[in-house]
Amino acid sequence: MAKIKLPRSAPSLDMTPMVDLAFLLVTFFMLTAKFRVNEAVPINPPASHSEKILPENTLLVTVDTAGHVFFSMDGPDVRRNLLKDIATTYKMTFTPEEYKRFSLMTDYGLPISKLHDYIKGGEKERGAMDKKATGIPIDSMANAPGGELGNWIFYGYKQKSIHDQQNKIPRDKQCRIAIKGDGQTNYFKIKRVIKIFQDNNPAINSFQLITNQETENLD
Repeated sequence: MAKIKLPRSAPSLDMTPMVDLAFLLVTFFMLTAKFRVNEAVPINPPASHSEKILPENTLLVTVDTAGHVFFSMDGPDVRRNLLKDIATTYKMTFTPEEYKRFSLMTDYGLPISKLHDYIKGGEKERGAMDKKATGIPIDSMANAPGGELGNWIFYGYKQKSIHDQQNKIPRDKQCRIAIKGDGQTNYFKIKRVIKIFQDNNPAINSFQLITNQETENLD
């Protein structure tokens, strides 16, 4: 008697859950990812074995290979109040739109005399100015120890401290000071920047030096 052959059906796999999961992951990464901020100058810090990660609440001073100094500080409200202090000190006037534009910027590395042009310029114009930047003056003839950089540090740290106190930021998450220098930067330039921090009122003696993570040689 002949055997009855049952019809065979090809196995199927429902991919709908996998597609849903893929889109959920893409959406998650899009909402949580932070774009890397363009730096005014490329910096290649020296390597070290340190595994500490730079916190977000940071006041950063960058020194390139030529010894040019750049200032950076996060927080739109803090940056807006910083610019108000700078405007008062140097008797400058800024429009509400200029305050808004500055609050969204990152590094700044030009003399105060070029601040207006830098804020008013578009991204392309600011990029061109960054390439020709001579750094923030660090001489002691501009109303503060450390010149104009001394004022940026003094008012930046002041506004960071006010912000942290008003928002009751925990001590371990309050503003950190960091210096980022290229591995080829003259040591005396870094030492000069450290001295400006220490000459501030109040003196700032606690800061981090940014380095690249050194990889182990497995050869």
